[in-house]
Amino acid sequence: MNSSGVVYFSTMIKVIVLGYGNVGRHLVKAFQAAQDVEVVQVYHRSAQDDSELSDVEITSDISEIKVADVYVIAIPDDEIEGFSKQIPKNDGIVVHTSGSVSIQKIHDTHQKGIFYPLQTFSKDRTVDFSTVPICIEAQSERDLETLRTLAESISVSVHHITSVERRKLHLAAVFVNNFSNHLYHISEEILLENNLSFDLLKPLLRETTEKAIISKPAEVQTGPAVRNDEQTIEQHLELLRNKKYRKIYKAITKSITATHGKKL
Repeated sequence: MNSSGVVYFSTMIKVIVLGYGNVGRHLVKAFQAAQDVEVVQVYHRSAQDDSELSDVEITSDISEIKVADVYVIAIPDDEIEGFSKQIPKNDGIVVHTSGSVSIQKIHDTHQKGIFYPLQTFSKDRTVDFSTVPICIEAQSERDLETLRTLAESISVSVHHITSVERRKLHLAAVFVNNFSNHLYHISEEILLENNLSFDLLKPLLRETTEKAIISKPAEVQTGPAVRNDEQTIEQHLELLRNKKYRKIYKAITKSITATHGKKL
């Protein structure tokens, strides 16, 4: 209460993170650093002593889950539906962080929502959440505003999208992240087999990524496929002893030539 007699209520959002894998771990850190968020509890299935969680309560018993405004499920996609049934009924919003699982997979006893951070997460890499797009969805305007406030406490890039839109976004993310990373692996394997270092490709990798960020990818496409350089393509195929990699090379080459209106 101030001198005029007006009572001010705290806008602190109480959060419980359910799961402490790559996504959960990074979310806990981001929420703990936010001014208007209180991490009430973390559900950690192994529940061993963890120095990273020394300042927050940990439980491995779902029945011990406390009261919060938002319950964030951060576990593997195929476990979300069954796990949500185990969460005690409460007045908070139960959300998951998956890019591909529908909001409807959360059990009907809960107020449902989505809190999807569009980023790749690894245990040993720090993530600057301020630039991570966070996609939210809810079943009521009130819940949506709560999730928006929570998301804006850790990121400047918050977007309200539907489950259908999110699945398509996740599909695109698989191409740009998972598939491209697999191609990096193939490249590294080719080099290692020939006693060459992957470090040689890193400047090229950075430049390729930077060009895709500042321009339309189709406009900056280079290489033998877009030039219709059949001789180089055949040489590459001869060098590829791995049949699986030959198929990948052919499929991507065919896609590039089709995109740019050229035929081999």
